[in-house]
Amino acid sequence: QVQLAESGGGLVQAGGSLRLSCAASGRSFSWYAMGWFRQAPGKDREFVSAISRTGLTTDYADSVKGRFTVSRDYAKNTVHLQMSSLKPEDTAVYYCAAAGSLNSSATYFERDKYTYWGQGTQVTVSS
Repeated sequence: QVQLAESGGGLVQAGGSLRLSCAASGRSFSWYAMGWFRQAPGKDREFVSAISRTGLTTDYADSVKGRFTVSRDYAKNTVHLQMSSLKPEDTAVYYCAAAGSLNSSATYFERDKYTYWGQGTQVTVSS
Protein backbone atom coordinates (compact mmCIF):
# COMPACT_ATOMS: atom_id res chain seq x y z
CA GLN A 1 0.00 0.00 0.00
CA VAL A 2 1.24 3.48 -0.91
CA GLN A 3 -0.30 6.76 0.15
CA LEU A 4 0.28 9.80 -2.04
CA ALA A 5 -0.30 13.44 -1.15
CA GLU A 6 0.12 16.28 -3.63
CA SER A 7 0.87 19.87 -2.72
CA GLY A 8 2.02 23.07 -4.36
CA GLY A 9 -0.95 23.94 -6.51
CA GLY A 10 -2.40 27.42 -6.68
CA LEU A 11 -3.27 30.41 -8.84
CA VAL A 12 -0.60 31.82 -11.13
CA GLN A 13 -0.53 34.20 -14.07
CA ALA A 14 0.26 32.98 -17.55
CA GLY A 15 4.01 32.73 -18.02
CA GLY A 16 4.57 31.98 -14.36
CA SER A 17 5.88 28.90 -12.58
CA LEU A 18 4.75 26.43 -9.96
CA ARG A 19 6.37 23.43 -8.34
CA LEU A 20 4.15 20.53 -7.43
CA SER A 21 5.24 17.92 -4.91
CA CYS A 22 3.96 14.44 -4.22
CA ALA A 23 4.91 12.86 -0.90
CA ALA A 24 4.76 9.08 -0.78
CA SER A 25 4.40 6.97 2.34
CA GLY A 26 3.96 3.28 2.93
CA ARG A 27 5.82 0.68 0.90
CA SER A 28 9.25 1.28 -0.58
CA PHE A 29 9.22 4.38 -2.74
CA SER A 30 12.01 3.10 -4.96
CA TRP A 31 9.91 0.17 -6.21
CA TYR A 32 7.49 2.46 -8.01
CA ALA A 33 7.56 4.32 -11.26
CA MET A 34 5.75 7.61 -10.73
CA GLY A 35 3.50 9.66 -12.94
CA TRP A 36 1.67 12.97 -13.10
CA PHE A 37 -1.74 13.32 -14.71
CA ARG A 38 -4.19 16.19 -14.94
CA GLN A 39 -7.89 16.63 -15.42
CA ALA A 40 -9.56 19.80 -16.62
CA PRO A 41 -13.31 20.38 -16.14
CA GLY A 42 -15.32 18.31 -18.60
CA LYS A 43 -12.27 16.47 -19.90
CA ASP A 44 -10.69 13.09 -19.34
CA ARG A 45 -7.70 12.67 -17.08
CA GLU A 46 -4.61 12.94 -19.26
CA PHE A 47 -0.97 11.99 -18.95
CA VAL A 48 1.48 14.79 -18.15
CA SER A 49 4.79 13.25 -17.14
CA ALA A 50 6.41 10.11 -15.75
CA ILE A 51 9.67 9.11 -14.13
CA SER A 52 11.18 5.66 -13.76
CA ARG A 53 12.14 3.89 -10.55
CA THR A 54 15.76 4.91 -11.05
CA GLY A 55 14.89 8.48 -11.95
CA LEU A 56 17.06 8.17 -15.05
CA THR A 57 14.20 7.88 -17.53
CA THR A 58 11.52 10.53 -17.91
CA ASP A 59 8.64 11.07 -20.29
CA TYR A 60 6.41 14.04 -21.09
CA ALA A 61 3.25 14.77 -22.98
CA ASP A 62 3.93 16.83 -26.09
CA SER A 63 1.87 19.68 -24.66
CA VAL A 64 4.27 20.18 -21.73
CA LYS A 65 7.59 19.11 -23.22
CA GLY A 66 10.22 21.78 -22.69
CA ARG A 67 8.16 23.53 -20.01
CA PHE A 68 7.73 20.89 -17.28
CA THR A 69 10.42 18.88 -15.49
CA VAL A 70 9.83 15.83 -13.33
CA SER A 71 12.25 14.66 -10.64
CA ARG A 72 12.29 12.46 -7.58
CA ASP A 73 13.98 12.75 -4.19
CA TYR A 74 14.61 9.34 -2.63
CA ALA A 75 15.69 10.76 0.71
CA LYS A 76 12.32 12.48 1.10
CA ASN A 77 10.19 9.94 -0.82
CA THR A 78 8.92 12.79 -2.96
CA VAL A 79 8.31 13.43 -6.63
CA HIS A 80 8.33 16.97 -7.98
CA LEU A 81 6.85 18.53 -11.10
CA GLN A 82 8.45 21.86 -11.93
CA MET A 83 6.11 23.77 -14.24
CA SER A 84 7.30 26.84 -16.12
CA SER A 85 5.89 29.09 -18.84
CA LEU A 86 2.43 28.14 -17.69
CA LYS A 87 -0.53 28.64 -20.01
CA PRO A 88 -4.24 28.96 -19.26
CA GLU A 89 -4.74 25.55 -20.89
CA ASP A 90 -2.59 24.03 -18.12
CA THR A 91 -5.43 24.75 -15.68
CA ALA A 92 -6.53 21.45 -14.15
CA VAL A 93 -6.43 19.27 -11.08
CA TYR A 94 -3.03 17.56 -11.05
CA TYR A 95 -2.68 14.03 -9.71
CA CYS A 96 0.37 11.98 -8.93
CA ALA A 97 0.29 8.22 -9.23
CA ALA A 98 2.48 5.20 -8.47
CA ALA A 99 2.99 2.11 -10.63
CA GLY A 100 4.68 -1.01 -9.32
CA SER A 101 7.34 -1.97 -11.83
CA LEU A 102 9.87 -4.76 -12.20
CA ASN A 103 11.61 -2.76 -14.91
CA SER A 104 13.65 -0.11 -13.15
CA SER A 105 13.97 1.97 -16.33
CA ALA A 106 10.35 1.95 -17.46
CA THR A 107 7.95 4.87 -17.53
CA TYR A 108 4.24 4.59 -18.18
CA PHE A 109 1.77 6.97 -19.82
CA GLU A 110 -1.22 4.66 -19.50
CA ARG A 111 -3.56 5.39 -16.62
CA ASP A 112 -4.30 1.73 -15.99
CA LYS A 113 -0.64 1.03 -15.22
CA TYR A 114 -0.94 3.04 -12.04
CA THR A 115 -2.26 1.43 -8.88
CA TYR A 116 -2.13 4.27 -6.39
CA TRP A 117 -3.37 7.83 -6.80
CA GLY A 118 -3.29 10.99 -4.76
CA GLN A 119 -6.25 13.28 -4.14
CA GLY A 120 -5.03 15.95 -6.53
CA THR A 121 -4.05 19.60 -6.30
CA GLN A 122 -5.67 22.44 -8.24
CA VAL A 123 -3.58 24.51 -10.64
CA THR A 124 -5.21 27.59 -12.12
CA VAL A 125 -3.44 29.73 -14.71
CA SER A 126 -4.98 33.11 -15.41
CA SER A 127 -4.56 34.90 -18.74
